[in-house]
Amino acid sequence: MAISVSANAQQAIPKPTPAQVQWQKKETTAFLHFSVNTFTDREWGTGKESPAIFNPEKLDARQWIKALKDAGFKMAIITAKHHDGFCLWPSQYTEHSVKNSPWKNGKGDVVKEVADACKEYGVAFGFYLSPWDMHEASYGTPAYNDYYKNQLRELLTNYGEVAEVWFDGAKGEKQKDMQYDFEGYWKMVRELQPNAVMFSDVGPDVRWVGNEKGNAGDTCWSTINTDGMMPGVANPAYLNKGDENGQQWIPAETDVSIRPGWFWHEKQNSQVRSAKNLVNLYYQSVGRNSLLLLNIPPNKDGLLETADMKAIDSFRTILNKTFAQNLLKGAVSSKLVDNDLASFVSLKENEALEFSLKKSISFDRLLLQENIHNGQSIKSGLLEYWDGNTWQVITSFSTVGYKRLLRFPIVNSNKLRLTITSATYKDQIQLAEIGVFKSFAGE
Repeated sequence: MAISVSANAQQAIPKPTPAQVQWQKKETTAFLHFSVNTFTDREWGTGKESPAIFNPEKLDARQWIKALKDAGFKMAIITAKHHDGFCLWPSQYTEHSVKNSPWKNGKGDVVKEVADACKEYGVAFGFYLSPWDMHEASYGTPAYNDYYKNQLRELLTNYGEVAEVWFDGAKGEKQKDMQYDFEGYWKMVRELQPNAVMFSDVGPDVRWVGNEKGNAGDTCWSTINTDGMMPGVANPAYLNKGDENGQQWIPAETDVSIRPGWFWHEKQNSQVRSAKNLVNLYYQSVGRNSLLLLNIPPNKDGLLETADMKAIDSFRTILNKTFAQNLLKGAVSSKLVDNDLASFVSLKENEALEFSLKKSISFDRLLLQENIHNGQSIKSGLLEYWDGNTWQVITSFSTVGYKRLLRFPIVNSNKLRLTITSATYKDQIQLAEIGVFKSFAGE
């Protein structure tokens, strides 16, 4: 017997917090991997590096953040401490930090310079603080959790507003007995930076997409079930697709680097992703209900490379030109083209929504958005066009969520229709945005 979703049942639909909605609206965030590894030409350090090697003599965080701002990035996340334990701020709890480096005679603070530049350019600020620490002697004992919390508190209280805190669940192969107090870490963030979202592979606010290739699942739910899961042990395939029946709203973040490595390596200067490649990553992340976290690592001078800056600038130009003109404006309800997730049109399953235009248009991109303030419901759908005699399918799709972008060969028509063929909550199909666009030639 079919059971309809009652008004009371709708109250149980998982929904995002305001902070999670604001996080997803950022769409593109930059990762800044920078540490002693930048100077040793390694991806993972050892914890035995001397602070004396850290000397980015031309470091200019304003150059980093301005380039990111110009390329449309809404947040920057700095690796305040990677697995090697070297701290980019003068932590009072260790000597293994910039305070014992030759950079600025030990008086420098990379985290502060990044935070200040973010504030100047209106870019949100976040930091990565690795729980795994190869240098700290207390690692592997309960005392380490206190050490980690002390450093976390420094970062949460000394650098202004923090938008995202990035936790990594990695551990050394011989140190798996280290029990991270994630619940305690998360509690501290909630208390000191209540508007910040927290990332680990299983949340609590944002989850890992399950790979470092830049691909969210073609089906990607913002919900998962975290019962019994702790960071570092989740199934990547599960995280990639999410869970239609998940009870926790923990959307996916797609982390990927603009280069083969996460840290800068001179030999990779000729291997920077092209603008076209970055656009493809956008479609496979943001366009699949995720957020793109693109790593752009500073070099050992403390600057972003010209090639990296050109790539992200061209990437944004392509996106801006592609999505500059919604060709459905004037043919649909204003609620569907006002760029407001909270204004929406309610649809019924298998009831077609038709659009008639005054003249034929050429397009090859489809944009859809749900009103995620009230959860995620769309499970599948299709877009069709009228060829003068019959309806022809252009493309079908699965989940929508915050945003769904579809690419297809150019279509010419003056009549389209959208049908949601399946929904998880059949009484709660809320379409917030629809658009068709013609891709920019460079894409």
